[in-house]
Amino acid sequence: MATFKKACYDCHSNKSAYPWYWNIQPVAWFMSNHIDEGKHHLNFSEFTSSVIRRQYKTIEEIGDEVEHGDMPVASYTLIHKEAALEDAEKQAVIGWSRSAMHSIEDKYPPDSLKKH
Repeated sequence: MATFKKACYDCHSNKSAYPWYWNIQPVAWFMSNHIDEGKHHLNFSEFTSSVIRRQYKTIEEIGDEVEHGDMPVASYTLIHKEAALEDAEKQAVIGWSRSAMHSIEDKYPPDSLKKH
């Protein structure tokens, strides 16, 4: 949870922390669009209210994005150095993703996890 909070929550939750430069245009427009898009793909604040198929797919995407180095995005970690993931943190997220997927697979029939 701590890793998700430090690296993901600003763009992927309803708990975004807006820095002082949030009030400067066009930075505010860029950030607003970026955060809206991030929440559209994944919003940790609303994650558990999603259907299990969506949760499963999102968990898979989290692991893939971190494994391929696509998340957190470079433009964010450039300014927020503390959000950059160490190798051990990346492996922990990837491991969590795989474990969570297996746990879901054990509880739900395969056809309920695939888009029809």
